[in-house]
Amino acid sequence: MQNEDQRPYTYLDYAATAPLGPEAADAMAPYLVPGPENLLVGGNPNSLHSCGRDAFKAMEQARRTFATAIGARRPQEVIFTSGATEADNDALLGIAEGARQHLIRHGAAPEKPRVIVSAIEHDAVLAPAKRLEALGFAVTRLRPNAQGFITEEALAQALGPDVILVSVQLANSEVGSIQPIAALAKLTHEAGALFHTDAVQALGKIELSVSELDVDAASFSAHKVGGPTGIGALYLRLRTPFEPQMLGGGQEEGQRSGTQNVCGMAGFAAAATQAADHATEERVRLTALRDQLYEQLQALPGVRATVNVAPKDERYLPNIVHVLVDNLESQTLILRLDSLGYGVSGGSACSSHSLEPSHVLRSMGVSSDDAQGALRVSMGRFTTEEDIAGFMDAMKQALAWEAR
Repeated sequence: MQNEDQRPYTYLDYAATAPLGPEAADAMAPYLVPGPENLLVGGNPNSLHSCGRDAFKAMEQARRTFATAIGARRPQEVIFTSGATEADNDALLGIAEGARQHLIRHGAAPEKPRVIVSAIEHDAVLAPAKRLEALGFAVTRLRPNAQGFITEEALAQALGPDVILVSVQLANSEVGSIQPIAALAKLTHEAGALFHTDAVQALGKIELSVSELDVDAASFSAHKVGGPTGIGALYLRLRTPFEPQMLGGGQEEGQRSGTQNVCGMAGFAAAATQAADHATEERVRLTALRDQLYEQLQALPGVRATVNVAPKDERYLPNIVHVLVDNLESQTLILRLDSLGYGVSGGSACSSHSLEPSHVLRSMGVSSDDAQGALRVSMGRFTTEEDIAGFMDAMKQALAWEAR
């Protein structure tokens, strides 16, 4: 890979976005032919003529394929969206309002329905949670422990008869902690509430089945698994109360209006299938690279792991390494590494231009000063041992910058 100056460049920011995979590119290729021939496959799937009917068949095939990749029992439980941000917004706002209306109809609505979210969620969950407060809901934000986990005990203490929805991410995009979602969902259901998980970072990195997790809703993003940007999905279990947030023509069974992106759906389904089919072997391969990188980084002066990830530790994602660097701001370190040909980050790409310390790290008890030196290396399908060795050489140069 080369950057704009035609210099060799190694990309290590897969948690922000993954390179487009060949499977997705091949699946989308027929839709990208210019001219009238494009309509032979890329017509409006809501049209009644043959072009529309063919597009509809392709769309439903993509839905079936994606449903299989995430372990959904029924294809109609998959709602395609413009991305995970929309899916998260739909889940929080749509399910909360749907649940409230359901309880009102049955005369069982609490005076102020409550929603629980974890404090380390992506902003695509935290922002709609704040909106819910303006709409008359109460919101409880659960803090994780120092290792980045929402415990069963913490959730059990927060649950109550007024809770209608809980949202806890499956895997954190910064430190990589994998939450005990099946256990948390069980507690939530026993309390009579619904459960949503943002599963964006988990798909393709760990074995994943929404049915086995027993969640009511889950959000996904194509570009995190080698699919195109601008397409995501919300898994919504059958009969889950839901008020559509995108109104108009009633597409996606009335759950999300707007002409569907059949090309994106085809690419997403192909990428998700590839990622799910190889999740087990990739987990083993990436875990070895992760453990190697943690060991080598912590051997450098002034660099320490943000969380305690033991070798082969399956409580954390296999592709994310997160460290804190003393006396150096992450923006400076990122730019130095970039100039040396390595693309990494300090955390979520959505907040990469913010000078504020990560809300994830702060909620875990990391001080503001320490959080300013955060560095995240995230790997993926095309990452090699040579990439890691080269990165370590670059890291040493970046830390000794003043002596160059």
